[in-house]
Amino acid sequence: MSTPTADMGLIGLAVMGENLVLNMESHGFTVAVFNRTTSKVDQFLAGRGQGKKLVGCRTVQDLVAALKRPRKIMIMVKAGPAVDDVINELVPFLEPGDILIDGGNTHYPDSTRRTRDLKSKGILFIGTGVSGGEEGALKGPSIMPGGNPEAWPSVKPIFQAIAAKVADGTPCCDWVGIEGAGHYVKMVHNGIEYGDMQLICEAYQLMKTLLRMEPHAMHDVFARWNTGPLDSYLIEITRDILGYNDPESGKPMVDLILDTAGQKGTGKWTVTSALDLGVPLTLIAEAVFARCLSAQKDERVEASKVLAGPDGTFDGDPKSFIDDVEMALYASKLISYAQGYALMNAMAKESGWEINNGGVALMWRGGCIIRSAFLGKIKEAFDRNPKLTNLLLDPYFKEQIAKAQPGWRRVCAAAVTQGVPVPAMSSALAYFDGYRSARLPANLLQAQRDFFGAHTYERIDAPRGQFHHTNWTGRGGTTSSTSYNV
Repeated sequence: MSTPTADMGLIGLAVMGENLVLNMESHGFTVAVFNRTTSKVDQFLAGRGQGKKLVGCRTVQDLVAALKRPRKIMIMVKAGPAVDDVINELVPFLEPGDILIDGGNTHYPDSTRRTRDLKSKGILFIGTGVSGGEEGALKGPSIMPGGNPEAWPSVKPIFQAIAAKVADGTPCCDWVGIEGAGHYVKMVHNGIEYGDMQLICEAYQLMKTLLRMEPHAMHDVFARWNTGPLDSYLIEITRDILGYNDPESGKPMVDLILDTAGQKGTGKWTVTSALDLGVPLTLIAEAVFARCLSAQKDERVEASKVLAGPDGTFDGDPKSFIDDVEMALYASKLISYAQGYALMNAMAKESGWEINNGGVALMWRGGCIIRSAFLGKIKEAFDRNPKLTNLLLDPYFKEQIAKAQPGWRRVCAAAVTQGVPVPAMSSALAYFDGYRSARLPANLLQAQRDFFGAHTYERIDAPRGQFHHTNWTGRGGTTSSTSYNV
């Protein structure tokens, strides 16, 4: 039997898998590759992988045999049962201390289950988020590993070598936490990505509908925004999209694309987790629902013929309004991140995980889809106060939102008055106003619950934790329902 030569194995030569292999190889690592359709291995080695330090394998047994101990195998297949199938196929050939890594968009409970199941067999497991798309995988993604911490020292040199780097050379990759923590952080990343994209689309819609701006003019606006506090990958690509013309017709490409959005489920998972934990993730929820509404294209077209609203006439100063839209986008973006971090904090408390919030911001600084200059400020906020409960309470962000607030309110008011839907921006503002309110109308809500269901309430003139019930009609008894929170 030949001596094992490969530092890493990778199963699944789709777009992300191929590019990760090439990334690892370019950093001096020898990679063994396998794909269930073995012709894909041959094509890859004869094409993009030609002449590189790669070992093509025809079976998983060949793959395992090609790897140095402890064996490290990265699985890049479709999330769900396919991952379990690959793991089950590999385990008989592995030895205690070998490491399996799932780099797909896996739902975090699956990573928790796999970590525990494989630990009982002596196999170490890492579930890692990988963000950055095709280009990021090739040139440097953001990598968010979690799972069995015993696996991290063996994988760390490879992952931190291939990850994106911030200006001082720090890799956008570090250990996130045990069990499903890595995939949970990636899930929240994707939820924030949903929110960022929806906010940018709302800014686009406001300029298109109210200011009647053409894409090339909006291209110039986004180019300017990308030099300020909104400097980010998504603003940058939006600038480029708005400046791109269809080669055949010469028309702006964005105007030729049907307004129905797709989604793969990670945004929904984020919102579901927020509901389970009782965290008001309002902006990301609205971003998910906005995609759902966009998909009802035929129904919306019919509705547009019978439902009337304002005509979208705007008679203000366009330049000032564009500046206000920038502030609305910036303030809403801050709310999205504040809610996302609040969700991660709640999950860490619920699960017993320890998630380094500043470290997560650093991992998101480069390589990933939501990378932006903004994240450096979030890192600084958690450096100042690692136990910060909400980003809005950090002195820097408190000042930023105060500056942005007048323009934010003017934009939301204009959108409502003129009939332009801005579900993410307006829900962000509603959350901000709710969060800064010492008193909300939930006292009336509790009275209603107690009236019809004897659900009890707390009183302002009694200690917290004491629950009371009123016989509101005189016909009820003294028995009350058990008090509980969902």
